Amino acid sequence: MTRAETETRTGSAPAAAQQMRAVTQDRYGSSDVLQVGMVERPDIATDEVLIEVHAAGVDRGTEHLMTGKPYLIRLLGFGFRRPKQRVLGSDVAGTVIEIGSAVTRFKVGDEVFGVAEGSFAEYAAAKQEKLALKPSGVSFEAAAVTAVSGITALQALTDVGKVKPGQRVLVIGASGGVGTFAVQLARTLGATVDGVAGARNLELVRSLGAEHVYDHRQTALADITERYDLVLDIGGQNPLRSLRGVLAERGTLVIVGGEDGDRFTGGIGRQLRAMILSPFVAHRLTAFISKVHQSSIEQLAGHLASGSVIPAIAGRFDLAETAQAIRLFEIGKASGKSVINVRSA
Repeated sequence: MTRAETETRTGSAPAAAQQMRAVTQDRYGSSDVLQVGMVERPDIATDEVLIEVHAAGVDRGTEHLMTGKPYLIRLLGFGFRRPKQRVLGSDVAGTVIEIGSAVTRFKVGDEVFGVAEGSFAEYAAAKQEKLALKPSGVSFEAAAVTAVSGITALQALTDVGKVKPGQRVLVIGASGGVGTFAVQLARTLGATVDGVAGARNLELVRSLGAEHVYDHRQTALADITERYDLVLDIGGQNPLRSLRGVLAERGTLVIVGGEDGDRFTGGIGRQLRAMILSPFVAHRLTAFISKVHQSSIEQLAGHLASGSVIPAIAGRFDLAETAQAIRLFEIGKASGKSVINVRSA
């Protein structure tokens, strides 16, 4: 459906292609390749909605798509020599202003959050199954930083980790985007949670509900005497032997990503070794790639609405400062979530 047809359906007057402000890149590289300029407002498919973006979240995946590293992502269809998607951003929160002919879950005027293509812009297109209604008492900022990291944390704990009430959970990388959600979700699901983070973030992790927190520079995994039913290793570099050392006899390890400096595979080798070893040991060693689906986003919406999960927003930036927000990942100082405020309202 064209924009003119959609606007006729929703009662708006047909209009020529409109321009919008957006953060774009024409080549892979550091945050220096990003620029803010005018581009054409996106068209929507029949199963998509057009969102007037209020806020967008920054996640580790955005940095990978910006740099084109690990190179494996280029082979997966994101553009071999240059990015196919010029406008960055995935996490989104805003107001629906247009709907495709097959859209049944939303109407114009709905406030939504979830995952969109190119959310670092004034408008973004999103498939209806990648969105949920934003709870009325939750800010656009909080909703905007929830979907990508929240989905990963939720699926790591439930779909893969099979966490149960009363279990002990260790979150390694507890102060990052995924980790801050994982600590809160594990606690909400009835587990007792400990966390590993850097010294400057220990109080943050404790405030999210962790019972014990460990400075990764001061306490090696081998020095932790507790044994855990479930360990989430988020973006870590820990050897499998060290990770197994903190698992209970029948404990489960879930490796969530990896940042070991491997520019070709991004550390996937460690995940593969874990899954190959798993059938031969008492521990269950797993890895996974999260999948965006409305059911996960709706579960997160429920947690946001109840207040059992409160996103840890560490930095607020406007659209022109997006490169500055992403630079925090480059220099290793990202904690919690950063939000891009596209509109103040």
